[in-house]
Amino acid sequence: MLKQQLNFKLSQKLSPQQIQLMKLIQLPTQAFEQRISQEIEENPALDNGKDEGDKLDDDYNNEEYEDYDDGGEVIETDINVDDYLSDDETPSYRLSANNYSADDEEKQTPYASGTSFNQFLLQQLRTHRFTEQQEEIAQFLVGSVDESGYIRRELQDIVDDLAFTQNIYTSEEEIEKVLKVVQGLDPAGVAARDLRECLLIQLGRKGDTPSVSLATRILSETFDHFTKKHYKKLISKFDVTEDQLRDAIHEIEGLNPRPGGTYSGNSRMVEHVVPDFAIKIVEGQLELTLNGRNAPELHVSREYTNMLKGYKDTKEKSKSQKDAVMFIKQKLDAAKWFIDAIKQRQQTLFVTMNAIMHHQEEFFLSGDERKLKPMILKDIADKINMDVSTVSRVANSKYVDTPYGTKLIKEFFSESMKNDQGEDVSTKEIKKILEITISEENKKKPLTDDKLAKILLEKGYPIARRTVAKYREQLDLPVARLRKEI
Repeated sequence: MLKQQLNFKLSQKLSPQQIQLMKLIQLPTQAFEQRISQEIEENPALDNGKDEGDKLDDDYNNEEYEDYDDGGEVIETDINVDDYLSDDETPSYRLSANNYSADDEEKQTPYASGTSFNQFLLQQLRTHRFTEQQEEIAQFLVGSVDESGYIRRELQDIVDDLAFTQNIYTSEEEIEKVLKVVQGLDPAGVAARDLRECLLIQLGRKGDTPSVSLATRILSETFDHFTKKHYKKLISKFDVTEDQLRDAIHEIEGLNPRPGGTYSGNSRMVEHVVPDFAIKIVEGQLELTLNGRNAPELHVSREYTNMLKGYKDTKEKSKSQKDAVMFIKQKLDAAKWFIDAIKQRQQTLFVTMNAIMHHQEEFFLSGDERKLKPMILKDIADKINMDVSTVSRVANSKYVDTPYGTKLIKEFFSESMKNDQGEDVSTKEIKKILEITISEENKKKPLTDDKLAKILLEKGYPIARRTVAKYREQLDLPVARLRKEI
């Protein structure tokens, strides 16, 4: 049985304009410039330059072009204006990616010229003599070297892969023989199967001195004791003095644990940071400026507005002319919206950063990280009456140039903790004090987490040992045993 029913439903949704604006706010300066270039290329109604400014926008805003009429006749023949304008006057071509997640958007892969690390190793192989099979094995081994310079595979696995993929039947002994040749390539330590082998290969290229000889024995016979810094056991086993052990350890510390990272001809892209803001101290006061590259001069094309004038003056209008003017209006709507979105982006960025600057005024005046106040996204969002997600988009991808270096804005945010006087202090302040305490400790007797907790308590920061351990790990500092020096 069929039944008709009338339902009312109240729902909220982001308009396509809001989604596009959020994407613009999230972009850092360089990506924002690329986005503008892309929009200018896609929309011929959008121009950049200083010769024709706001007047063009005023021309377009004039009511006589709102409906593009002639004697009161609205140009709607065969075309429903609402179909292409939608509720927010955004043309359909601007909505192609709005219903998909960021992972589904088209991404372009950058390419970099130059010789790759593996190609650099293959070029060196040409200077060695191999049989035809050995040469294919050597090339396969070079292809198995990762970006750090290691071959992290068992020889038996390589034997199986050669048989299945290359139709080469060999043995572990033959691969071991070819591997020794590959390990003789530059940079020293390449094609090692683990850290111990990598360091031993590098020591093997050094001169035969007592410290190198002792270092080789330490790595070969007592690698586990060395990594755990059991120096007393090493002194006892090798019957050496502290000075002799110190010299041997110095030799090891001068080696490179990632030989692949030293290759200067690798094709990695270098990321350049362009600050989105600049903060200067002028006569004891903070002064904030927005990078000029975030405020481009854009205006609506005069050529397109002239087309509309020409259409208005035409007495007889054909179907093709009416289709053309609808296309023009579509492009003009998109151009004007994009200009307005850029202005709103500039205002949002400036207002957000201005609130952050004044909240952390003591830090920006002194540069002392211990002066950073507790600050979360909601603190700034409440100050500027914006959503937390908007503040997050500004903080996560923008940089500010300060008198103390270029900083990522999100680094100024931190949680709060109570000190012994009941005052709220930033966790960054505690981490900085912890870092300074560790840097000033006696490296022969480094401080344990328990001792660090007691020292922080004496300084007025009552935090637990496990919290000290968490902050130490966040600072990328090892435990006391691994900070020990002889």
